[in-house]
Parts: sequence; structure tokens; C-alpha cells
Amino acid sequence: MISLVIDIVLLLFLVVMAFAILRMHHLLAVAMLFGLYSLLVAGVFTVLDAPDVAFTEAAVGTGISTVLMLATLAATRSTHERRRKGVAWMPLCICIATGALLIYGIHNMPNLGDPTAPQHTEVAKRFIESGQAETGVPNLVTAVLASYRGFDTLGEVTVVFTAGIGVMLLLVRREKPRIRGEQHDAK
Repeated sequence: MISLVIDIVLLLFLVVMAFAILRMHHLLAVAMLFGLYSLLVAGVFTVLDAPDVAFTEAAVGTGISTVLMLATLAATRSTHERRRKGVAWMPLCICIATGALLIYGIHNMPNLGDPTAPQHTEVAKRFIESGQAETGVPNLVTAVLASYRGFDTLGEVTVVFTAGIGVMLLLVRREKPRIRGEQHDAK
């Protein structure tokens, strides 16, 4: 019962945080709310018995990403921000369609914690029985993370690398800012 209450509270906080981020106009506040959202997601991963993913989300999502967003805002901040009027319908429709596809994609998944689910009856058993022979790695956890989940780990590293490159590109200035007197001197 207490676990259900924790799940509901975390879900409500996530929904409230998402709507707060959508309604916010100040970019600094949005960056801070994204950090809090990542911290809540880390809490969800902890409740779902995935402490390794929770630690990664807390470190990368809450820590590094928030610092990078704040550094980017500090480096690219202009003296005035334009407020957008109206609703951006195309991005909203794309988000709704993506969400609908994700919900459709998970409708046949087994229930959370179902002891008869394939990951409990087949996959874990195979990893334990054949992991060392198939991978040649003596440590079972290392075998799962490095061999069986190698492409997943490669994807995560690629996402972090791409985000880092994007931040670096934002921080690089292509053109020197002009000083007022330089325009008159050139004539």
C-alpha cells in the first residue's frame, strides 16, 4: 500500500513539473525545473528497483545536464527575451502522436513485477547459466552491461556525446561582436 502511495505521489509530481515547465517563460527557471524533473525521474527508477539507472539519471540528468543548460544560458543570454504568442501546433501534434505511439507500443508488455514475465523466467536464467561461456567475462554484471547490453550502452554514450557537441556548438561564437566605434572607422 505504501509503495502505491509513493508511486502516485511521484507520478503527480512528474505531471505537475511537466506542466510547470510548459507554462514557464523564463529560461533560467525552465533549466532549474528540468533538473528537478530529472531528480524525480531518478526517484521513479529507484522505486522500480533500477538503482544503476537512478544513479546515472541523478548524475547526468540532474547534475551535468543542469549545469550545461545553465552555462549555455549564461553564455548565450541576450539582453531581452521575446515571448512567443500563441501555441506551436506542429510540435504539440508531434509530441501527442509520439506519446500515442509509445502507449500503443507498451500495451502488450507484461505487468510490472510479474514473476511469469519473460525477463524473469527466460532472460535472467539464460544470463546466469550461459553468461560466462557466451561472453568470456567472469563477472556476470560486467557481462550483461558490456556484452548483452553493448548496443544500449553505445546508444547512451552517443546521446551524451551528441549533447556535448551541441552545447559546444552553442558556446562557440562565429562572429566577433562589433563595437560601436568600429563601424565609423571602417568608412
